[in-house]
Amino acid sequence: MHLVVIGGGPAGYVGALRAAQLGATVTLVEEKRLGGTCLNVGCMPTKALLHTTELFSVLKEAGQLGLEFDGLRLNWPRLMARKEAVINQLVQGVGTLLKKARVEVIAGRGELIGPGRVRVTRADGTSAEIAADRVLLALGSEPARPPIPGLDLPGVIDSDAALSLAEVPGRLAIVGGGVIGVELASVFAAAGSRVTIVEMLPEILPPVDGELAARLRGILTAQGLTIKTAAKVLAVEERAEGLALRIEVGGQEEIIPADKVLVATGRRPATKNAGLEAAGVKLERGRIVVDEYLETNLPGVYAAGDAIGGTMLAHVGFYEGEVAVENAILGKKRRVNYKAVPSAIYTSPEVAGVGLTEEEARKQGFQIKVGRFPLAANGKALIENGGRGLVKVVANERYGEILGVHILGPRATDLIGEAALAIGLEATLDEMAHTIHPHPTVSEALGEACLAALGRALHIPN
Repeated sequence: MHLVVIGGGPAGYVGALRAAQLGATVTLVEEKRLGGTCLNVGCMPTKALLHTTELFSVLKEAGQLGLEFDGLRLNWPRLMARKEAVINQLVQGVGTLLKKARVEVIAGRGELIGPGRVRVTRADGTSAEIAADRVLLALGSEPARPPIPGLDLPGVIDSDAALSLAEVPGRLAIVGGGVIGVELASVFAAAGSRVTIVEMLPEILPPVDGELAARLRGILTAQGLTIKTAAKVLAVEERAEGLALRIEVGGQEEIIPADKVLVATGRRPATKNAGLEAAGVKLERGRIVVDEYLETNLPGVYAAGDAIGGTMLAHVGFYEGEVAVENAILGKKRRVNYKAVPSAIYTSPEVAGVGLTEEEARKQGFQIKVGRFPLAANGKALIENGGRGLVKVVANERYGEILGVHILGPRATDLIGEAALAIGLEATLDEMAHTIHPHPTVSEALGEACLAALGRALHIPN
C-alpha cells in the first residue's frame, strides 16, 4: 500500500513513520522545513527562549539561594543562535528518522487533486502527479490575524517573527492573552521589555481553570507585566515616538505606546492552496471536516493535526497522525480520546491541565468534589520556587471519578502526564490518593489534592 502524506509537521511525519512501521510505501511532501510549526516557529524555539530567560530571572535573585556572582547579563544574539542550533538539530533528527524508515521525502507544495491523486509543485515550478492508495492531509496551521486597522504597519509582528527578533524591544504590546501571547510575554519581560498584554475576554488563558488563571495573572503582574483584560483593540497607529495601540477598556479609550506590537490571537488551519475544495474535500470555516476515525468525506483521504481544527497542540497532532494511519492502512476503527488531552503552558510558574475545569464540570451538570493543595505546603515546591502555585482536582461526587486535574507550579508540564493517564483510565480519587508518590517531589501534591477532595488531607488543615 502506498501512502502519500502532505505536510511534514508533527501529524505528518509521525503518521509517515507509523505507516512505514506498518509496512506501507510512504511518500511525504513538505514545502518548507520538516517539523512544521512546532519545531521551527512554535513549541521548540519558544521553549528554548523560555528556558534561558527563566534561568536568567532566577539567577537575578541568586542571593536568596546562597549564590553570589557579578556581571550577569543576557546575551540576546547568543541566545538566538542557540535557539537556531536547537531547531536545526531537531529538524535534522526528523530527517534522519524518515530516511532510516525509508520514507521518500519530496520538497514541494502538495495539492490533492482527487482521491488517491496528489500533485507536487517544486520550487523551480516543475510539477508531477503521484498516485496513492491512501492520502493523509497534515497541512498544519498559520497565525490568525484579526480585522484590526493598522496591522500592516512596520513593527507589527506575528508569533513567527517574534521568535527571530534581532534585539529585545524596549516596549512590547501583545494583542491576545492566550497561550502564545502569555508565553512570549514571559520571554520578553524577563529579557527586559516593558510588556503589556491586551485580552478581550475577562481573564487571560481562557481554556485554563479560572482559579488558576487568576492566580497566574497575579504572579505575572508581580513580575512586572501589565495585563489589560476585557479590552477591545481599536487600532494600531504610527506616531512620531513609535507605534501606539489604541484600546477601549470599561468604555474609556487608552493608548499603549510600543516599539513592537505582537499579534498573538491564535492560529488557523493552513488549508488554502492545497486544492481541497476543488478536489471535493468538505471544509468548515477553513478546517478539514473528518469523522470520528479521522477520514474526510473522500474515501481513503484522511486528515490530522492543526488542519482539522479542534485542539491545536503538537502532541495531539502526533497522536492523530498515528490514529489516522492505523485506520487508513489497517482498517482499524481507532478514535482519539480528546477528554484525556493534556495542555501545557510554559510560564514561570508553569500551568498544565487535563480534563474538565471546575467551570466546565458544573456547566455540564456534574455534582462535583474539588480538592485543592497549595504548593506552599509542598517541600520541593517551596525549595524550587517559594511554593507559588496550586494543584486542583475536580471529581464526580457520586463515583469519585477524576474529571479534571489542574496544576500551577514548578514542573507542572511534566506532572500532568500522570493525571492524563488517570483520566484515560477513569481513575478515582481513592486510586490516585493511594498511589505512593516519591518524597520529596512536587508530585506528592497530586495525591494530597485527591485526599483534600475526600476531606482527609494530611499536610494541610481539612
